Amino acid sequence: MSTVYSVDVRVTAPVHDTEVTDRVADAVTNIFPTADPSYEGDQIVAACHDMSHVSELLHREEILDTARGVFLDTLDDDAFTFELNKQAAFEGRINFSVGGPAELGDIHVRVRVTEPSAEAFIDAIAPPTEDGAPIDTE
Repeated sequence: MSTVYSVDVRVTAPVHDTEVTDRVADAVTNIFPTADPSYEGDQIVAACHDMSHVSELLHREEILDTARGVFLDTLDDDAFTFELNKQAAFEGRINFSVGGPAELGDIHVRVRVTEPSAEAFIDAIAPPTEDGAPIDTE
C-alpha cells in the first residue's frame, strides 16, 4: 500500500463469565496486532490505526471477495463495520460472522476512514479479484 491512509479502528468483544479475559484479548490482538486491548465493564475494547495484518490474512485465506462484500454492504459514508468469530480469531484466522451472533458473542469492528476515502481503503485491503486473483486498481 503506497498510499497513506488515515483510519481509526475500534474493536469491542464481550467477555462472558465462562471465558478467560486474556484469551478474548488474544483473539483481538491475533487479528489486530497493533491494538492495545483493555478490559472495560464486561468487554474487551481496543483501538488501532492499521489493518495491514487483516489484509494479509484476507489474502492468505483467499477470502477477498467475501471481505469486500461484507465491507461494502456495511459502508456508511466514511465507515464500515464487521463482526468476527472469536474462536477463529483466537486461532489467528478471519471468519466473518453472519446471521445471529455466536453463543459467546462476536468481535465487533468499526473502521472509520478519514483519508482518502473508505472505498479506496477497502480497495487497498481487500482488492477486487478476477478468477480469485487480486486486480491491481492503481
